[in-house]
Amino acid sequence: MNLFRVEKISTVVRRVPVAVPVRTSFGTMRDRPAVFLRVTDENGTHGYGEVWCNFPTVAAEHRARLAMDVVGPLVLGVELPSDLAVFEWLMARLHVLALQSGEWGPLRQVCAGFDAAIHDLAARRADLPLYHFLNAAAGARIEAYASGIGPETPAATARSAAAAGHVAFKVKVGFGREMDLASLATMRAEIGPSRRLMADANQGWTLDEALERGGEYMTFDLDWLEEPLPADRPVEEWRTLAEGIPVRLAAGENINRRSRFDAVLAAGLLGVEQPDVAKWGGVSCCMAVARETMRRGASYCPHFLGGGVGLITSAHLLAAQAGNGLLEMDVNPNPLRDEMTAGFLDVEEGGITLSDRPGIGIAPDDLFDLGSS
Repeated sequence: MNLFRVEKISTVVRRVPVAVPVRTSFGTMRDRPAVFLRVTDENGTHGYGEVWCNFPTVAAEHRARLAMDVVGPLVLGVELPSDLAVFEWLMARLHVLALQSGEWGPLRQVCAGFDAAIHDLAARRADLPLYHFLNAAAGARIEAYASGIGPETPAATARSAAAAGHVAFKVKVGFGREMDLASLATMRAEIGPSRRLMADANQGWTLDEALERGGEYMTFDLDWLEEPLPADRPVEEWRTLAEGIPVRLAAGENINRRSRFDAVLAAGLLGVEQPDVAKWGGVSCCMAVARETMRRGASYCPHFLGGGVGLITSAHLLAAQAGNGLLEMDVNPNPLRDEMTAGFLDVEEGGITLSDRPGIGIAPDDLFDLGSS
């Protein structure tokens, strides 16, 4: 691999209001924030990454400061690891600081963003789309599903998503039995008996609740049940649930250690693995988890709920894995995503054909030109 040095970093925070808040079992998003990173090499070539920052509301500005003042300086002008395992390389250097500060989550998220940006830069230097840079045998076609469908207007949201080309849908549950059942019944009636339907509880249940609700909700022919338990519950609880309800379990967006991914995969507890490239691991670790997921016979379906840079990066990771997974596409309005991905992630009959432009294909320099940290 042609090694290079990062000579400049830039960070920008953007935040846009939304007309309809996005509800989950643990909180409500009343605006859509994003933190974007740009790394630049000695030739002026850029690479782009994104940092998870949905909750709490002050998360975006805090992570941007960490990126510029703490994490970013570590990648400037130094020789990067030859395998581009930037996330682990950075976290090793920040280990004592993370212990001292307790900032494990924010530091992991910022390191993930830099890992992704440096992989994007490397792919552009090689004049290859990121998915081909990661896997020379990968094709450009992936499958996707409509996500973020809440309990407020599930039928209308599903119709809109179907009109946009989606044939698979995920509805949020965890708002109480009656509301959940109403949402699921409405969704199944709207999309018909043959289309794929998934449910996401956002870590909202205890084991007893998950066994009861999960079993009852299976009457709607769910393809998977996502995060029925908190991500840190003991493996034994996940095993009891996996054995107790007849549906694949999905999780990963809130798993933040490679050892935990390996443990749940080895135990056969998850049918669907969902690491988030902007929240943990970046491209290097998420790709490693995707490959192990494939080897174990499970499905890799990258989680994502943010802006356009992270979503397109997730799409390239899915294509590079070359498996049977689906790309999560939040269907709630988000200008920081929609304007950036227009023409790059168009869905047709449930599928997307990625661009063959170098890197992730987009170059959102206008965001940084408006003012960066």
